[in-house]
Amino acid sequence: MEQFRLPKIPMPPVAVPQSIQAVLEEAEQKLAHRPKLLQLFKNCFPNTIETTTKLMEDGTTFVITGDIPASWLRDSVEQVIHYIPFAKEDEDLQRIIGGLIKRHIQYVHIDPYANAFNETANDWHWNTTDETDMSPWVWERKFEIDSLCFVVRLAYLYWKETELTDIFDTSFKAAMRKMIDLFKVEQHHMEQSPYRFTRNNGIPTDSLRNHGKGMPVNYTGMIWSGFRSSDDACDFHYNIPGNMFAVVALRQMQEFAEWVFRDMSLLQELKDLEQDVDHGIQLYGIYRHPEFGPIYAYETDGYGNYCLMDDAGTPGLMSIPYLGYVTADDPIYQNTRRFALSKENPFYYEGKVAKGIGSPHTPPNYIWHMGLSMQGLTAQSDEEKLEIIRMLEATDADTGYMHEGFHADDPTIFTRKWFAWSNSLFSQLIYKSMKAGLL
Repeated sequence: MEQFRLPKIPMPPVAVPQSIQAVLEEAEQKLAHRPKLLQLFKNCFPNTIETTTKLMEDGTTFVITGDIPASWLRDSVEQVIHYIPFAKEDEDLQRIIGGLIKRHIQYVHIDPYANAFNETANDWHWNTTDETDMSPWVWERKFEIDSLCFVVRLAYLYWKETELTDIFDTSFKAAMRKMIDLFKVEQHHMEQSPYRFTRNNGIPTDSLRNHGKGMPVNYTGMIWSGFRSSDDACDFHYNIPGNMFAVVALRQMQEFAEWVFRDMSLLQELKDLEQDVDHGIQLYGIYRHPEFGPIYAYETDGYGNYCLMDDAGTPGLMSIPYLGYVTADDPIYQNTRRFALSKENPFYYEGKVAKGIGSPHTPPNYIWHMGLSMQGLTAQSDEEKLEIIRMLEATDADTGYMHEGFHADDPTIFTRKWFAWSNSLFSQLIYKSMKAGLL
């Protein structure tokens, strides 16, 4: 198979840790009977380390998304998440992941509302027309509730795997304080929030309406979010999968408070906040669908209006058990999953070569590789997992890598030729399936 050549890489090479090399050697044996899938895995599994990672002199790690020279809090976590199971005995991997956690904490202190950051205070920005409280460190300042949740997710999973606590310094605890305070303010966005965002580029989904404040919302106990994980503006600003992710993050922070910092007052504060958010999800986030029964909405405003859809980005409705809010056999999740994988979801597409979930972020009839990978990771049957893997294998357009969206009739028409998050999520599915004996 002819290999696709990635664009010129701006990051200096980082040596692939021994534990990751061992996984690639294991794959050589277990996937030998499927040469194309093996090559895809060998390309995608180390892609984050080989092409998007830079070890900084201050001991932190900077990770770009791929084809954009900035680090998204969300993307950078999911770009390395598949390496965590190998970090316990690998100091080189600990340096990479631990360093990324420390850089995330620096970024939270700079601006907890921002979603993407620069390597230095170079004053680079995605768009120079943004009207918001920018910083030279900030690449983009779209507030997405999941950005902060991903920071917690990486620290928690790394701690649980390695049992290392050096990341939990006074700066980490102070960053937790910033997150908690922001979440509390954004429970009362219309009354208390200083956050505003508009972008004068003519694209409605890049700006918040109502002079940058967003459409009105009712108090629900949930946390307001300006934008979705796709970086598109919310229709209704209580994003349900984002708030589910916040519940999980608050539970994880409770463990930090109790077992690391031994702060019982902080523990109780986190419990109270978690209960508020979760109560809001259960009271306002469930829609009684005439065909599928009770399902989780994608968004609501607390006034009885709902956005019924799913987006291939994480957090989305498909990823609810992946995030840890409920298990995959939860009845409402199962109803929601059937909805998301049906024509009732306006961003579910079926074509000549594939079927799956796309996004309003890309054109109609574009299915996302990340959506397929997440469907496989959350599938309960081996048959569904194997079918998803077959689709992924068949739709790389012979590039040897995963992409963002591809046309359901023609995978050679695709967006983002270098998208490390998509490569990592695919790798996670393949490795788990390989270890389970499915491949």
